Amino acid sequence: MAMPENVRGRPVIDTGRCPDGCRACADACPTDAILVDGGPGSARIDLGRCVFCRDCVEGCPEGAITYGRDHRMASRTREDLALSEGVKLAAALERKMLKLLGRSLKLRHVSAGDCSACTAELQALGNVVFDLARFGVQFVASPRHADGLVVTGPVTQNMRLALEKTWKAVASPRLVIAVGACAISGGPFRGLSAVHDGVESVVPVDLFVPGCPPHPLTLLDGLLRLLGRIEDSPR
Repeated sequence: MAMPENVRGRPVIDTGRCPDGCRACADACPTDAILVDGGPGSARIDLGRCVFCRDCVEGCPEGAITYGRDHRMASRTREDLALSEGVKLAAALERKMLKLLGRSLKLRHVSAGDCSACTAELQALGNVVFDLARFGVQFVASPRHADGLVVTGPVTQNMRLALEKTWKAVASPRLVIAVGACAISGGPFRGLSAVHDGVESVVPVDLFVPGCPPHPLTLLDGLLRLLGRIEDSPR
């Protein structure tokens, strides 16, 4: 299934166009998602902070940044989201964990201070277009019935305790999936005293799904990679 034309896929930097010493794209980014920490060609986009706003595209005088149609962005580690060329896509869970899960995965959603955009895209996974349940993945009403959590939002102070209690209520071994820039890094709220800059500061994360919000295709791709149902080469 192809990404709709009006949806922004993974951003790409053509570092060959970057003049020496230029920081125009980094200065234009409202979430510090573009990292320029070396010489020419060192620019990287941190997908965990990117809110897909296009300010970097408009701020770059060389036209070096474009948004493509690639929906594949989910990764297993935070570090793998900040690469100069592409992204290191998520690898499958360990064989022992996959055997334990079998062909089903039950998830409990925790909204830890999100704006409801990521929640809306998660709900879209259940419609007739994406039909997440056909892959054996379902959302459940209680953490006692879940194999893991899907967390959205930057984790506000008021939601921290609720997230910790919900995580502890899931029997081990358990998964945590951070969905959206806010859940990964705090997004535009990063650094504020009222938030915890993402899920990883509270509970360990097994899968990071970038976006603001992520398209359902990005969510579906990440979940299926985690379960070992998709194994094509990363790029």
